[in-house]
Order: sequence, then structure tokens, then C-alpha cells
Amino acid sequence: MKGICPNCEKETDLELLRTLEVVKVRGEQIEVAMEYYKCLACHEEFEDPHSEADPLDKAYREYRHQHGMMQPEEILDLRKRYGLTQNEMSKLLGWGGATLSRYENGALQDEAHEEMLHLVKDPRNLLKLLEDRPQALPEEKRTHLIKKLQEIEEEVYSFERIYEERFGRYEPGELSGYKSLDLAKLFNVMLFFCIGGVFKTKLNKLLFYADFKHFKEYAVSITGARYAHIPFGPAPDKYAYYFATLVEEDALNVEEVPFSDNATGEKFISKRNPDLLSFSETELKILTDVKEYFKDFTAKRITDFSHEENGYKETPNGRLISYKYANELKF
Repeated sequence: MKGICPNCEKETDLELLRTLEVVKVRGEQIEVAMEYYKCLACHEEFEDPHSEADPLDKAYREYRHQHGMMQPEEILDLRKRYGLTQNEMSKLLGWGGATLSRYENGALQDEAHEEMLHLVKDPRNLLKLLEDRPQALPEEKRTHLIKKLQEIEEEVYSFERIYEERFGRYEPGELSGYKSLDLAKLFNVMLFFCIGGVFKTKLNKLLFYADFKHFKEYAVSITGARYAHIPFGPAPDKYAYYFATLVEEDALNVEEVPFSDNATGEKFISKRNPDLLSFSETELKILTDVKEYFKDFTAKRITDFSHEENGYKETPNGRLISYKYANELKF
């Protein structure tokens, strides 16, 4: 490839190099993947000046997902979900004013604070904090938040019932992008990709690329879905149940589109707008990037493209694909 070498100060042929760097985080050696360029004229190596990759940030993200900790955008998403400012959330948690801001901007949280963050993901625990610290919020906002939390609680447990009945349970890990399955988010991702209509085979690949691309960039998946190797490429495990749920809830319409005299395809069309407020900024960026990149791909073309992914090729048919292959995505 061609590019500007900062040493030669002119356009030359460059070679992309991928390497692993070791960064020490809280006494642990964390390996992070980094990319460099080598000038084939002067043989000097240099970082991409336009890259925002930070080895320390990558190491922190890797450390977090190895220890099951929340990533910065998840902390930000949690606060925004409750409609709280940083100051209000900090008061409820009993933290200093700058602490939450540092965590949302990439600082590595301590274990006690991480435990507290996990606790308040459950609406019942936040309700208890509101009872214990009534002065943390103005009365009007406190009343509004209590009502909102009760609504969230009802919605969460409704999804949990669906979850238990149809999908079973699994712990966050390598096969789920270090995130618990978030059905509400998964359904909204599906609705996002189905705006205007998309064939089922292509939809499965869009979901795969959205989750794996977000994991590649931010060390956590968007939905927590697990993906399996099936003949037509990667697809969410038990994907038929997800589609059936949205069709039953009248959120998706299914059309049969004839390809030939003997073949038809299922096309899904959103009947309900996705809740974009449920996504963080990084999640929205990845969803938009995936949709734009594959917008002109037919179902066959994206299937063929996905078949070339190492994660797909190295995973036996019917088995779950590890998110460790995300770093090797061709997109």
C-alpha cells in the first residue's frame, strides 16, 4: 500500500505490521494487539498518525473483560438509561464528583466501585439507594426516577421470563463477547437492520458483524448474543426464536420473496422503530458502519464474505464461534 512515511517525508510503499505488546495493569501482564507501518524505502517503523489506538486503553479494556468488569461506554449507558447527570449519579453512589467522569472517560475503576456499578444495573438496587439517600436528587426528579425504575423493572422481568422460557441462561464469557444476553438491545438491533427490509440470511450476518466489530474495537459485544457456525454463515444461536418473538409482538413483518419458480426467500421488515436511545455512542457508530459497509451486498455476497472469516472457518459446523476471532475480522 501507498502512504506518507514521516521519516522519508514523501509517499512510499508501506507494509502493515501487526504485533502484540505487553502492558502491565495492576500487576498483570496484558497483551494487546497493535498495528504499525514499515516504510519499504527506509525500513523505519511508525504508528499510523490518524489512528486513535492507545495501548494503555486497549490494555485496560482487555483487563476489564478478563475480570468481567464494565467498559466505559457501558457505565455511561447505565447512567443515561436512568436519565442522571454525572453529579446526580455520583451522589447516589456516594462517590466524589470527579470519579464517575474519570471512569466514563477510560480510567480503570477499582473493585469496590465496580461492584457498586454492577449492583445498580438492577433497578431494585437503585430504588433502594433512592430510599437510603433521598437528598441525592431533587424531589421532583427523584419521584420521576422512581416511576421510571418501576417501569424498567417490569420490562426487565418481562424479558427475563421470555429469556428463561425460550433461550435458557448463560454467563458472560468468550462466547458472548463478555456480556450477558440483552434481549431488549438485540431486538432493537434487529429492528434497526430491518428498516426498509432485509433478507433473513443477510440479517444474521449483519448481527454477527455488529457484535464482533464492536468487540474488536471496544472489547465487549453489543447484545451479548452467541453466534454459531451454520452452513449459510455465522448466525445468532437459536436465531429462529428471536425472529419469532418479534413477529409475535407485531414488531416485524415477514414477506416471502420469490427468487425463481422453485425458490423463495424470507424478508423481514420493521413495523416498529428501534429505540436508538438504548444504544451508546460507540454502539450506534458500529451499527451505522456495518449497515453502510454492507448496504449493497446481496444475501449471497455477504454469505460468501462471512465464509472467509477465520472464526467461521476454524469453528466446526454447529459449534459456537469465539469472540477471540473478532481481531481477525475482514471488515
